[in-house]
Amino acid sequence: MGDGILIKSMTGYGRGESCAAGRKFIVELKSVNNRFCEVILRQPKTLSQIEDKIKKRIQERVARGRVDGYISIEETGETTPEVKVDKALAVAYHKAMEELRGCLGISEAISIKDIIALPNVITLEQPAENVDEWLAAIEQATDQALDGLLAMRQTEGERLTADILQRAAAIKRLMVEDVAARAPLVVQEYRDKLSQRLAEWLTGGVIDEARLAAEVAIFAERADIAEEIVRLQSHLQQLEQILTEGGPVGRKLDFLVQEMNREINTIGSKANDLVITNAVVNAKSELEKIREQVQNIE
Repeated sequence: MGDGILIKSMTGYGRGESCAAGRKFIVELKSVNNRFCEVILRQPKTLSQIEDKIKKRIQERVARGRVDGYISIEETGETTPEVKVDKALAVAYHKAMEELRGCLGISEAISIKDIIALPNVITLEQPAENVDEWLAAIEQATDQALDGLLAMRQTEGERLTADILQRAAAIKRLMVEDVAARAPLVVQEYRDKLSQRLAEWLTGGVIDEARLAAEVAIFAERADIAEEIVRLQSHLQQLEQILTEGGPVGRKLDFLVQEMNREINTIGSKANDLVITNAVVNAKSELEKIREQVQNIE
């Protein structure tokens, strides 16, 4: 491929992870074919404020395709929770316990253990979440996932390119070579058959050569597929050139396949010959498979 720019498929998967602030951030990316670049992210609500930044980061490296991203957070156990003491609540508990002790005539002293065992006197709180501090780690995990995604898309793109070129070569052999060679023979066979029929109708008569030549000329003009063959050959050359240049070329290829289909259909409609008709059927089968492959190219 030219200048190291390769054809990429729109299908791929990548995964990345990074740690920061006692948490592990896991990013998974899956992509499928789509007319445009569409990024759908699913992440915890705490990450909503950085969603657009992550989307933009993905869009900078993906030209086409629907990318579904999944961001998850795992605690690594490295965070130290903060101990909170509700002093006012402890005082209230102590006062209430003293009143109850006096009311019941209990002489046993109230210990600190008794108070801290009561609900909400001592609580553990996780450190405040600072999403901005997480951003660099999430971006790192995203880049790692993108590297894997794009590597898979590139590998699949190479396979698609090889398959398309192979099928394009088959179409060239069928239409540009075999059909082009067959076309002149069709006119000659028509002339021979027409001459034979006229001879049978005109038993003992003389065939009007001028009339025969005129009829053959009309047939030859109606069945002429030279222009379609030339255009189809040009389209095949463009197809190979586009694949060689690489880059995001899916839309170009899609248009080109439509044009190739139009030329093959025209050749089929003009053909009054079983050999050419069979070649057209086989070429359309190969072109349909190319069309399916092109739908997956970025």
